[in-house]
Formats: sequence, C-alpha cells, structure tokens
Amino acid sequence: MKRVVIKVGTAVLTENNHIAKERMLNLVTLIVMLKKKYDVILVTSGAVAAGYSILKLDKRKQIGKKALAAAGQPILMTAYKKKFDIYDITTAQILLTEDDFDSRKRTKMFQEIIDAHLENDILPIVNENDITSTPEQLFGDNDQLSANVAYAVEADLLVILSDINGYYTKNPQEYKDAKLYKTVNELPKEALADTSTANNEFATGGIVTKLKAADFLIKRGKRMLLCNGFDLSAAKSFLLEDNHTLGTLFEPKVKSEK
Repeated sequence: MKRVVIKVGTAVLTENNHIAKERMLNLVTLIVMLKKKYDVILVTSGAVAAGYSILKLDKRKQIGKKALAAAGQPILMTAYKKKFDIYDITTAQILLTEDDFDSRKRTKMFQEIIDAHLENDILPIVNENDITSTPEQLFGDNDQLSANVAYAVEADLLVILSDINGYYTKNPQEYKDAKLYKTVNELPKEALADTSTANNEFATGGIVTKLKAADFLIKRGKRMLLCNGFDLSAAKSFLLEDNHTLGTLFEPKVKSEK
C-alpha cells in the first residue's frame, strides 16, 4: 500500500472565521475513500482561524496567535472528530515543531507513533505546535511542515489542497493569459524568492511556501501535487483514478538509461 500525506490550508477549511463545515465534510469523505487505497496522514491548518471565532485577539502578535491557536485547536479537532465519526474512523492529534525534525530521537519517535496509528487504522492529524514553541522552533507554515512530514514518514506523495488550481506561469488573479503548469521537474531560484502572499487573512503561506515545499521534495526524489481544495475533483481523479486532469504535479526528472 502506498502512503499519502494530504495537507489542507486555512482558506479551504474556514470561512468568515468559522469552520467551513461542508468543505470539511467533503475533505473527510475524500480521505475515507483514499484510506481504502492508501495509508493517509492529514496535515491541517485552521487552528488560529477557528480560535478567532471565540477570541478576538490580534494574530499578528506572538501571544495573540498562540492564544488563538490554543483556543482553536480543540475546536478544529472536535469538528474533524464529528465528521470522521460518521464513517467510524478514529483520529489522533500530533503536534510538531521544526525541532522534532532536527533530532534523530524525536523524529524516530513521531515516525513510530504515526506508523502505530496507521497499523491500527487510526488517522493521524498533524498540525504545528504554535502554543509552547519559540519562533525559531516553528516552520511558520504548514506547507513546509507537510513536506517534512511526507519525507520523514516516507510517503510516496504529498497533496496540497489550496485555494488555487495549481502553479501558473504568472499570477492568474492579475493576468488573464496565465497558464497552468501541469508538470514541473525543477524550480528556478527566482520562483522561490517571490513575495506573493496568501489570500486568506489567517493563512500563513502563499504560492511561494508551496513551491518551497515542492522544491524540498523534488530534491529528495519525492512527488507533490498542488490542486484545488474547494473542488476536490482533481485530487480524486489523480489519487483514485490515476488520471491527472488538473493541478500541478511536481516530480523529479526521470533519469534516462544509458
């Protein structure tokens, strides 16, 4: 069985500072279908935005963001539990920081925990541990976290579900003639240095953090699919039917035999 990491962003999961229940249910339903074919690990954003639904603090300030994450994480996990309970799927919460990937002992520990969950048909749900961490201990966005998780757990593929259809030749919001890249084998340095930011007020990423995640995986021989999380048809088609209809697939170049 192949192993897949699904990462979902704040823009997809929340609307007007509340959990977008229908979109979350669509995601959960997709994961239920995927579990019949793959080992699945979910990396989720949304805790800070969920926290804002009950606590109006400035997320730009460090303590404000931490307090929002602390209040929002149980809301987020409760929402997931209710949806997965419909399908009798048990979930587990795993909170990680960048430090967990810098120590062999700590990395091995969470690898074994995730393996134990998967072996017992439990869905691991991973998020960044904003609450007790210093800024130096954090990735700062779940795109980077999900790429590191995918590599650490030896996943075959990372799927990032976003508010865009994939990676374009130029910003599609500004240029009507922007074209979608279907497959990318290498990312130029200038693309990784772009200043494009996330559209959602509570999102911490943007296209650049997704490209950095893709670059991290390509250099380590792994694949990543960036596709739309509002309409899951591209993800379903690729993962369940082996049909690449939409979205951008980042993958290493196939080495030609001499």
